[in-house]
Amino acid sequence: MDTVVVGYEDAELLDLSCVTSTLSVAGDVGADPPYAVRLLTPGGRAITCRPGLRLEAHGALEHDTAPIDTLVVVGGLGSEAAARDPVLVAHVRRLARDARRVASVCTGARVLAAAGLLDGRRATTHWRFAADLARAHPEVTVDPAPIFVRDGRIATSAGVTSALDLTLSFVAEDHGPALARRVARSLVTYLQRPGTQAQMSLHVAAPVPADDVVRRVVDHVAGHLDADLGATALAARAGVSERHLARLFRAHLGRTPAEHVRRARTEAAAHLVATTDLPLARVAARCGFRSTETLRTAFIDAYGRTPSEHRRAFAVSAS
Repeated sequence: MDTVVVGYEDAELLDLSCVTSTLSVAGDVGADPPYAVRLLTPGGRAITCRPGLRLEAHGALEHDTAPIDTLVVVGGLGSEAAARDPVLVAHVRRLARDARRVASVCTGARVLAAAGLLDGRRATTHWRFAADLARAHPEVTVDPAPIFVRDGRIATSAGVTSALDLTLSFVAEDHGPALARRVARSLVTYLQRPGTQAQMSLHVAAPVPADDVVRRVVDHVAGHLDADLGATALAARAGVSERHLARLFRAHLGRTPAEHVRRARTEAAAHLVATTDLPLARVAARCGFRSTETLRTAFIDAYGRTPSEHRRAFAVSAS
């Protein structure tokens, strides 16, 4: 299965390797047919990737006429310049025309947008650059939340390692979820975060709280989702008043203790719904929701769909 990865000067090496290594490992563990991956660059020149490593290309973007199954444009600090390069953009548009599947990683969405490939579509990119993409291309519906978005044959993914999640979804689509799981095990990675999972996960959206009290409470919440995590219980555990704990949470996390607990429980439930066959009642109980109805309400508020819809969507992406 012929896959072309488009690179350019100042591309992000991790964007490239997440795609190429995942497809290479798929061949190692039984993908039939295996993936044939080639890196194309302007003029076929070697490119300097972050953090300063030189990477040789397989060929010139301008001269490639071989069949393409999947076209992937990576992101990086050079993506703005790449999106302003009319020759590069024109050849991405040309290659995309006959490809079965077209994708971008991170700020590679800038190049797809410049080529008009995202017009009228929903797309994502790294959360830090989503507003810029939306301003530059109002014809694109930019959603900064998901780690990847599939809209027809076009897929866009968020920052860097989300390329691994997107590529695993391609492997599952092409060869089935069992082989995708073997690839994930070989890569020693999580299989697989659903595309709807928020980029700004509770666990990575902010640094560890500097305040000792807030940090202790946050750690307790993460490890005891099914316990009593009401304001009174948390304040007692922290040894402060409820009012003072609320002030600390707003100052250090920008949300109340109750909001933090609800978010932690919802994210944990989303993970279980997407990656297990547990009945929703057990998911609700394990994550501290009083009933499946409160779980359902939390999902709609957070993701705009019910737990059942979330599970079905993940099942479709995995199969």
